[in-house]
Amino acid sequence: MIRLLIADDESLLRMAFRMVFEAEPDMEVAGEADDGEQAARLARYLRPDVVLMDVRMPGLDGIEATRRIVRDSPRSRVLILTTFDLDEYAFAGLKAGAAGFLPKNTRPPELLSAIRNVAAGEAALSPRVTRRVLERFAPQMTPGPAERDERLAQLTAREHEVLVQVARGLSNAEVAAALHLAEATVKTHLSRVLVKLGLRDRAQVVVFAYETGLVRPPPPTSDHRSHGGGQAQEDGT
Repeated sequence: MIRLLIADDESLLRMAFRMVFEAEPDMEVAGEADDGEQAARLARYLRPDVVLMDVRMPGLDGIEATRRIVRDSPRSRVLILTTFDLDEYAFAGLKAGAAGFLPKNTRPPELLSAIRNVAAGEAALSPRVTRRVLERFAPQMTPGPAERDERLAQLTAREHEVLVQVARGLSNAEVAAALHLAEATVKTHLSRVLVKLGLRDRAQVVVFAYETGLVRPPPPTSDHRSHGGGQAQEDGT
């Protein structure tokens, strides 16, 4: 059974989420919060598997609440809700330790699938979308030389290769093809990377790679479209 905590200041939205989740045989709503302070407190008390976190709430916002939950309730994983896929809140949520983010208009089947993935220890979104968010907002980071993080010395050469490929947005199957490995072998290497670097999922792998300078954003382009629905589509698929 996946225990959920819903954090949103809109009571009607919380009610709608509850109705969707409680119709599922493997989910139960452990609690609700209408602000970040309450969400962080309930996460410590209820120990939910997944926290569905709005970012714009009165008082303590969802980003700081996520940071506190990741710090104080490590077994609980956070899914950030954003207006668009590619916005500053998605970036801030990943930096704060969220397992992923979803737009608020995500269809119920996709939302339920994301929650199950997160509860199983996976990231909630495709690595390409994570990468694109970081490419947009990575200039806000100030990465130094990759050698500055001593944890990297623990990785084997192959694990280092897998780390870089995952951070560039490749799926396990794509990493396997690029490195001429079996997909199961890639999964094994990635699991070891997570353990050695103290990371929880692919989303944190991407953030780590950008912060340490292993992967850097591409040069700026002339594409200055605003954060709209068109950008939320992934690679034209």
